Amino acid sequence: MDLKNFSKKPVLGIVRGISDSDVEPLVEAVVSAGLETMEITMNTGGAASLIKKAVKVSGGRLAIGAGTVLGMDDLRAALSAGATFIVTPVLVPDVTAYCVKNKIPVFPGALTPSEIYAAWNAGASMVKVFPSGFFGPEYFREIKGPFAGIKLLACGGVRPENMNEYFKAGADAVSFGAGVFKKNLLDKKDYKAISGLVRRFIENIS
Repeated sequence: MDLKNFSKKPVLGIVRGISDSDVEPLVEAVVSAGLETMEITMNTGGAASLIKKAVKVSGGRLAIGAGTVLGMDDLRAALSAGATFIVTPVLVPDVTAYCVKNKIPVFPGALTPSEIYAAWNAGASMVKVFPSGFFGPEYFREIKGPFAGIKLLACGGVRPENMNEYFKAGADAVSFGAGVFKKNLLDKKDYKAISGLVRRFIENIS
């Protein structure tokens, strides 16, 4: 993952619960919509093999990472599969330390000011603020008051309609998951609809 490129199009897609047959059409769908960064969560069945396949299919068109990394076993499996960045739901010290030492972009999750500060001091590339939707954009404005230099990723509750409110309030990046990669659409193999939902985010970046 190239963090400079991510900062130019700071939108992250979070994929959970997909099957092997979803990988290729899903990658093509999000790439056609303009997405450049996507994670597959490690609590998805066969996550490592899905990541490996997504890396191969994307052929460098997508930065593929691993989400919901909860320990070193998850980390090793994700990196062996070709993940180029790591996302955790909370600060996992040994995972974060390994990523920092080996220059792997890492996005630990946090919510409170103390948690956000601790994650940043641990070497986070960006701190994932989750669940953002319960607090809204105004929370980012408050956090950026004392922590202007900390980079924040909004996760949860971000929609195309409010995405730029998060950016204006101080979020450095935003993410989307189940609201786009909807189970009913995946069940129907309606990748065109998913592509359309992704495109709405990309087109609304101001």
